[in-house]
Amino acid sequence: MLALSSLTLSSSSPLMLLPPLPLGSHCTSTTSSSRDPSCCFTSSNGRHHVCSCCHHSSLRYYDDSDAPRWSNNMNPQYCKKKKEKRNVMHPMAAASALPPKESNPKVLKIAREKFTKEISFHSRDTDVSLAKALLLVAVEDEAFMAFNREMDTHSILNERKGSSLPFRSHSEFDDVEGISLAGKSMSGWLDELDTITKEVEAELVTRDIGCHLVEIVEAVNVVLFELRGFKRFPVLLHSKFSYLHTVLDSGCGSAIMLSIIYIEICHRLGVSIMGSRVGEDFLIWPQTENLKEIFKASSGHSWFSVVNGGCVKDPRSKAFELNSSSLLDLDIATNRDIIGIALANLIRLHWKRASRMNHGLMLTTPLRPIDSGGSKVPLLRPLELRLALMASERLLLLQPHNWTLRRDHGMLLYYSRRYAEAVQELSICMAFAPVEEAEVMEPFVEKLHLLRLELSWKSLDQAGSLAVP
Repeated sequence: MLALSSLTLSSSSPLMLLPPLPLGSHCTSTTSSSRDPSCCFTSSNGRHHVCSCCHHSSLRYYDDSDAPRWSNNMNPQYCKKKKEKRNVMHPMAAASALPPKESNPKVLKIAREKFTKEISFHSRDTDVSLAKALLLVAVEDEAFMAFNREMDTHSILNERKGSSLPFRSHSEFDDVEGISLAGKSMSGWLDELDTITKEVEAELVTRDIGCHLVEIVEAVNVVLFELRGFKRFPVLLHSKFSYLHTVLDSGCGSAIMLSIIYIEICHRLGVSIMGSRVGEDFLIWPQTENLKEIFKASSGHSWFSVVNGGCVKDPRSKAFELNSSSLLDLDIATNRDIIGIALANLIRLHWKRASRMNHGLMLTTPLRPIDSGGSKVPLLRPLELRLALMASERLLLLQPHNWTLRRDHGMLLYYSRRYAEAVQELSICMAFAPVEEAEVMEPFVEKLHLLRLELSWKSLDQAGSLAVP
């Protein structure tokens, strides 16, 4: 179960953001002249500013000081690229986190439609392409961030010129191939997987090895982990390493993304790879009748430990006790399940970055009886919050009847101040949730419904007063 209710955070950041209104309070400012100065936030260095008194909040920040500092053993090619791009704004530092349905590029809708078609339950699970589905996720997110960067640039130009120029997006594409992902199109990254496959085939030729399954997967290990130097992060701090194209480009990424690359390469070689969620880890192994072969140590390491990383050797991990017999008892993940795990990781990481200033804030915190609901309004990064919401929307396409996912999605809508949609999602969730969980949500949903009505009345009153000559 991919519930996100236990998400927490333990760090802070000076880059501030979009607070949801607490239950029982609201902002009445509608124009720039009537804004309350207390609604605005400016950092101590004066470089970051956001006004949160309006629904269409605009966020700007020009550095990425909270990005993790990577160790010296990172892939050399990636380190070189990082050095060359040191002065380039990171894509996560996009500016305006616009609400949905607001003149966003058409490619956002196209990418979502293609993703929905790819994971459609009308097709067999084996026909679902992990690589294509996850690249479509990256295309949609990158198009959203690129559009926001253009909006921010447009706003800055207007401020400098002291006039209001009409906005024209230069990133308007009618096809997903028009979006650049680290310098390549979506098909370019699919070709990259084909290139890696050819390198594995060449490795097999140089060894003069036949087509025995274990020999093939060992050749995959050589190409991925030795020749190309792919590395997994034991603790993932940044969401960018959960995007397929970034992992292919940098050689560094989360365990699930490296497993997906491994599965895709082996699929092209005609080798079926099985996968299963074991505790907090996702493990893979080849489909074979003789599983003992993958546990045999060679040069001090078994194939199973090389592919699945340190969790296999960690006594604290559930994977530590696995052997050739216990693998048979695991629930095998489908392609849709694997995509769901990748999306759940994105939600978790985007939420962490969105809530950096709120230690211990979870999606379900407002549902707790001990939550006062208002004295301290959580400040959230609107861009990261929107990316988490987009990942949650995709995950619900995969698991529409999972009440915990729908609850978490409703809470993301609440934090995004989309109260009407939050009420709808949480009401649906209550119909599927256990009785005790529904009883916890009911008071919150009732208050949220009243808040939505109050805000709509205020909006009508303001519209009426403006109409009076």
